[in-house]
Amino acid sequence: MALTDDAMDKIKQMIQEGELRPGDRLPPEQELSARLGLSRSSMREAVKALEAMRILDVRRGDGTYVTSLQPSLLLEAMSFVHDFHESHAVLEVFEVRRILETASAALAARRATPDDVAAMRAHLSTIDATTSSDLLVEHDLVYHRMIANATGNSYLESILEGISSQTARARVWRALTQEGAVPRTLNEHEAVLDAIDAGDAEAAHAAMTMHIVGVERWLHAAAERDAQATNEA
Repeated sequence: MALTDDAMDKIKQMIQEGELRPGDRLPPEQELSARLGLSRSSMREAVKALEAMRILDVRRGDGTYVTSLQPSLLLEAMSFVHDFHESHAVLEVFEVRRILETASAALAARRATPDDVAAMRAHLSTIDATTSSDLLVEHDLVYHRMIANATGNSYLESILEGISSQTARARVWRALTQEGAVPRTLNEHEAVLDAIDAGDAEAAHAAMTMHIVGVERWLHAAAERDAQATNEA
């Protein structure tokens, strides 16, 4: 993760210094990694992260371009990883998310219709261990929205939608940087749905707790690593 952060910082610096401007095409991967003194794998992960944040536009068979956003907006968006590590606000949001998402899963276990469960099964079938990180995040957002909808409580659904929007970028970053994030997320989603399908509210609550806590632990570990790196600098 630190090497990916370094690659992102160096691309950010190129934009700050005017070497790259909105609409510009990035140099080929090999050339750019050599110029910045980074491995091609680190560069590739940085490009994937910036593409997920809509900072870079990867055009297959053509190249990678800086998006047409204004430079000030680009820099603001690109700094989110640093801001995220510096602040505990996102951890507080995840605490609230854990409280409400677990209650939502339990309520869905009591109220979900066969059609609700069938729709969620169909959605889960669209991803597997080879799914890309950006598609994983899209899948995750839709899946949790479907669970909230299955509760039949539109007010709870609205609250969870607002919370989800505040955690989307952290979920993107986890999907890109945590090894095994795709199969882990898929297995956790299946466990929650199995409990909902069985009408077992307690099991659904427990399975959703494990799912959310896993993300929280990763966030805490990332924040601690960043704090340690700062202290050692």
